[in-house]
Amino acid sequence: MHRVLALCLAVLAMAAFLTAPALAEDKTETHQGKVVSVKGNQLTMTDQAGKEVTHTLAADAKITRDGKPCTLADLQPGMTVRVITPQDNRETALRVEAQTQQAAAGQEQAQP
Repeated sequence: MHRVLALCLAVLAMAAFLTAPALAEDKTETHQGKVVSVKGNQLTMTDQAGKEVTHTLAADAKITRDGKPCTLADLQPGMTVRVITPQDNRETALRVEAQTQQAAAGQEQAQP
């Protein structure tokens, strides 16, 4: 009896472990454009339609420049930027990935 109960619990635990990633949908959005300005913990960018959008960084936001960790102050106007936000709060940046003109040009040349 104990073996059957232990086996059932093991199967349930395995099923829960394997289905959890499928249930945890990605609830983020990606916004791409160019850096306009940085002030304090806010990033203003133009989106691909040319509209200015301001994002406030989350306290635990990750910021990279050319793939390396940096601070918001390291971002310069004109840099290509990708901002990841929650779907339900497009004003808060969870992650900011910026590229300098040189890095963007290098990637374009490396692609066939």
